[in-house]
Amino acid sequence: MTQIKNEMQYKAACDRINELLKIVGNDTPADDKNMLELDLISDLVADYEEEHYPIEAPTLIETIKLRLYEMGITQTKLAEMLGLSTARVSEIMTGKSEPSLKIGREISKKLNIDPAIVLGV
Repeated sequence: MTQIKNEMQYKAACDRINELLKIVGNDTPADDKNMLELDLISDLVADYEEEHYPIEAPTLIETIKLRLYEMGITQTKLAEMLGLSTARVSEIMTGKSEPSLKIGREISKKLNIDPAIVLGV
């Protein structure tokens, strides 16, 4: 099989992966036939999913929300960190307005978010 061509093949490949995961473990040698099959089928499934079920890059708002959650920070605390009013942060978080370049730079620094995400590129 060189590629998965349809949903039926995709589902069959996923089922086979699940079967192989019951057989193959971390201590299975790399040259074991089941490990080799698992690697091959996993690559095929990954290629199919990349084409048919792409994962889109997160938006700035999604990224900020995740980072706030990870850091245990509220929007009020973010407003303090950025030197903004809570209303301004709320506007950014709801998508009503975009952060200025200066605010975007501070968001990137203070929340350790890749500048490309802040800039939307």
